Amino acid sequence: MTDIDENPVPLRAVIVGAIPGQPPRVFKEAARYAKLFGAPLIVAHVDVTRFVTYEDPDGYVHSAPIDVDIAVGEMQLRAVQHDAESALEGAGVEWTVTQLVGDPALAIKHLAERAQARLIVVGTRRRGLGESIREFFTGSVAARLAHRQSRPILVVPLEDPVGDDEELWPA
Repeated sequence: MTDIDENPVPLRAVIVGAIPGQPPRVFKEAARYAKLFGAPLIVAHVDVTRFVTYEDPDGYVHSAPIDVDIAVGEMQLRAVQHDAESALEGAGVEWTVTQLVGDPALAIKHLAERAQARLIVVGTRRRGLGESIREFFTGSVAARLAHRQSRPILVVPLEDPVGDDEELWPA
C-alpha cells in the first residue's frame, strides 16, 4: 500500500474519489471532465482503516492502522484499481490510482492542494438506512469538501434519483 506522498502527483488534474464497487458512472464523468480540461485523472481511494501519524517536513506521510489487519486497505485498493480499469478503458485520458489514508474529505482536500486540482468528482452515497446512519455520524464527504476547500466539486448521483412520491428507504 502506498501513501500519495511516495509518488509524484500529476498537476492540474481532475481527482475522483473512489470506493470499491462504485458505479462506473462516477469514473466516466470524471474522465469526461478530465478530457474536456485536457488534464490527467487521479483516482483516489482513501483507506479509512489507517490514520496519519505524522508528516515529515519533505511531505512524506506516515500512517498506522486502526486495526492490525492492513490487508483490508490493500484489497480495497485492488478493487478500486480493477473498477477504474473497467470503467476507464478507452476513455482517452491519462489516469493513475493512488491510496490516501485517514478522513476522506481531508485526504482528498490535501491531495487537491498538492495537485492544484481543477475539479474534484465524488459520487453520492448509496440509498439505505445503513448509509444514512453512517452519514449522520461521519457527514457527507461532498458537503465537507464543499465547506473546506476552494476547488469546484462535481457530485455524481450513483442511482436514478428518488421521485417525489417514492420512499427514501423502501422496506
